Amino acid sequence: MGAALLDLGSWVYRTAPSFYRRLAQDFQRDIRPAPHRPDPNSWPNTGFHAAWLGHSTVLLKIDGLTILTDPVFSKRAGIGLGPVTLGLKRLVAPALTIADLPEIDVVLLSHAHMDHFDIPSLHRLEGRGVTVVTASRTADLLRAGRYSAIRELRWDERTQIGPLEIRAFPVRHWGARMRSDTYRGYNGYTLECGRYRILFGGDTAMTDTFRQLKTSRPFDLAIMPVGAYNPWITAHCTPEQSWRMAQDAGAEFFLPVHHQTFMLSREPYFEPIERVYNVAGNHSDRVALSGIGQQFQIN
Repeated sequence: MGAALLDLGSWVYRTAPSFYRRLAQDFQRDIRPAPHRPDPNSWPNTGFHAAWLGHSTVLLKIDGLTILTDPVFSKRAGIGLGPVTLGLKRLVAPALTIADLPEIDVVLLSHAHMDHFDIPSLHRLEGRGVTVVTASRTADLLRAGRYSAIRELRWDERTQIGPLEIRAFPVRHWGARMRSDTYRGYNGYTLECGRYRILFGGDTAMTDTFRQLKTSRPFDLAIMPVGAYNPWITAHCTPEQSWRMAQDAGAEFFLPVHHQTFMLSREPYFEPIERVYNVAGNHSDRVALSGIGQQFQIN
């Protein structure tokens, strides 16, 4: 019986598509360290600073206010069953651990998918000084009373946190964490703080809504997803589409995220960032960061 099961398993492995074969290999490999390590403790309390920590997790500091987008620090993104998490294993470790982070003022959550809304990470970020801004009908996933505030935003709603204004805008994605909770929201966000304007695209396929964000005052930085498009093009934009949407919104600099961290799709590891530089062409100096752990600043 054991030999028969082994033969069956071998047959499934040989005949499975390469995507599922890579998932099986996922259990055997080590997580690589991040290629760069930022030093947010050296950032002054003036100006704009950013570091890509991996996937869609970006640490921002705007005139002393610290913001963390879609924090995912766990080894796997998935469903927690006691001490075990069933889900995708990271390819690369976060550039910083949660213990390495400075004090966080705002946690910004685009939607409830497990590679963006990581419950263990969010539990470790709980604190009375932290305000969480999240999509509609997702606050129930957080532990009430553990943060300074939890604010849900629907599309086109705004909230003010000290000098920071955050507005939610529609993107082309979906919000369900499981099959049954299709009611959950999903957002992109604009952030305005003093003289700085930031766009966080969350997770999105190609959409014209970014054109509606453009004003006479450009965005200093667009944080945009560039991976997981093959074959999931109806929910995830290509690098070229991502660049186009950032330009439609009027962004000066482009920070590509949602790649190099988890194996979510079939495109090769470096393909998204290579395509970013190809589409940027003579404007490649406007690509703010390309590697996990790199830093960017505007003074």
